[in-house]
Amino acid sequence: MKNRKLALAGLLGAGLLVAACGTSGSSSTAAAPGGQGFTPPKLDALAQLGQPEGQVNVLAWPGYAENGSNDPAVDWVTGFEKETGCKVNVKAFGTSDEAVSLMKTGQYDVISASGDASLRLIASGDVEPVNTALVPNYADVFDFLKNRPWNSVNNVAYGVPHGWGANLLTWRTDKVTPAPTSWSVMFDANSPYKGKISAYDSPIYIADAALYLRTHKPELGIKNPYALDDKQFQAAVDLLKQQRPMVGEYWSDYLKESQALKSGDAVVGTAWQVTVNLTKSEGAPVESVLPSEGATGWSDTWMVSAKSPHKTCSYKWLNHIVSPKANAQVAEYFGESPANPKACTETKDKAHCETFHAGDAAYAAKIAYWTTPIAQCLDGRTDVKCKDYGEWTRAWTEIKG
Repeated sequence: MKNRKLALAGLLGAGLLVAACGTSGSSSTAAAPGGQGFTPPKLDALAQLGQPEGQVNVLAWPGYAENGSNDPAVDWVTGFEKETGCKVNVKAFGTSDEAVSLMKTGQYDVISASGDASLRLIASGDVEPVNTALVPNYADVFDFLKNRPWNSVNNVAYGVPHGWGANLLTWRTDKVTPAPTSWSVMFDANSPYKGKISAYDSPIYIADAALYLRTHKPELGIKNPYALDDKQFQAAVDLLKQQRPMVGEYWSDYLKESQALKSGDAVVGTAWQVTVNLTKSEGAPVESVLPSEGATGWSDTWMVSAKSPHKTCSYKWLNHIVSPKANAQVAEYFGESPANPKACTETKDKAHCETFHAGDAAYAAKIAYWTTPIAQCLDGRTDVKCKDYGEWTRAWTEIKG
């Protein structure tokens, strides 16, 4: 399994021309699918496939486009190259901000974008609509992943859903009792686990605090944890400042968090399912839960560059990566839920889809997927301004001290 550093590094200025809507969380969080309230540049989707152009330049999270060079047993690229004649050139990125910058160079044909990057790419015209009729395997993708606020605009698809997951609450079962069901064990000032808490190291973690406050301080009126006005934002920042001395370690590398859980330096924290699985497989007694307040998380989309000179190879890649076998290989290697239900019959671990809640729309609806905060409130409010990501970044620096 490769390390995926999902930190949202870099600033997003208030001048960004995206008035994107929010997450797929509960009904109080979600906005209407595809109704972001902004008009992207006029770009047309590819009308028909042509002859393969011989190559495709792929910009991807580590672990999403493996060709056997890291592990000979992990390869879903070589077969694609032989079948299509499209040589795959892969560039891995470490953060969404890095991915957005790289796409602006015009050197890449397709990208695996998380929700915090996808809307920026749409608004800037760096990616174009996708003709899903030219992606046969798209028909099999879970319906609850399609036409969502982070992969479509005004019911126009801008990509193909790939994989998704939640930021879970994990704990050492021999150190934390009773088994927690709320984020309170991490945010309550009287938590008995002070100094042994592990928290995610990124400004986007402010959304986790906001999501907690949405339930525990309803008078703040938080509807979307990525749309925070001055008062709401300050409450989230204050909560994280209160939490700061209780945190033993902030992490962006899940392998390091796994080590902390194994050693006992951390006994409770926010984690990915892959972290939990790895830590358990190496002998540590850990469990995880999606808490009563819900959780933040990610949903990734494969998108096509508006500047791509290799459109046919790009579409063939999109179709391949959500094919049952390839989607199973990616999901299992990386540690996430696949987008194609047929992938569940192809995983080596026959319990994989159950473990990662594949097809569980009710579970997925509890996740507030990462979305870039902007000044125009993502929850639809027009009488106030919300804090943009630049302000989140500055606040995070202050929180950590």
